[in-house]
Amino acid sequence: MIRNIALALGLAAMAASAPSLAQDQANPDAERLAERLRAIDADPSRNTFANFERLQARQALEALGSARSGERDAALRVAQWRVETAEIAAGTEAIRREIDQLDRERSDLMVEASRQEAARARAEAERLRVQAQIQSEEAERLRMAVEAEHGAREQAEGVLENVASDQAARLRAARARQAELERREAELLRSLEDDD
Repeated sequence: MIRNIALALGLAAMAASAPSLAQDQANPDAERLAERLRAIDADPSRNTFANFERLQARQALEALGSARSGERDAALRVAQWRVETAEIAAGTEAIRREIDQLDRERSDLMVEASRQEAARARAEAERLRVQAQIQSEEAERLRMAVEAEHGAREQAEGVLENVASDQAARLRAARARQAELERREAELLRSLEDDD
């Protein structure tokens, strides 16, 4: 609300200051400052920011235009400060807006990377599960085939136990990795919600 009032006052001040700014064209310092202010107004990346500071700069230029000769140096310094303040404020707000946008893009990229990593982990876990199932079925066939021979069966079961143990360990590791990635993804999403 205050910014809207300041903006309305600024527009009114611009309209009212047109004659005094025209008078300032005879003064090169005032014209140079007015040109710097117009550059902010013409720049779409900055012209929506620092409305109050730009209003103060316009008012300082008006005061410079109506200042008596003895007050002119002080009025010029004030106008310079006000224009510089408007430039810095508009530039700072524009940079802050750009940083916020870059932060949002970075967060989106991190979330997407986390999702892709979790999807890769799920795919790897599924591949290992299928592989373990295939190996388990093959092991069962081998066990049934050698069941007739007692000595061969004991040797085959020893091999099968080692294979099954290795696959189970790999599957557990893949599942643990998947659970960790999902936990990290959930924490990242919570932190993004907290930031918003």
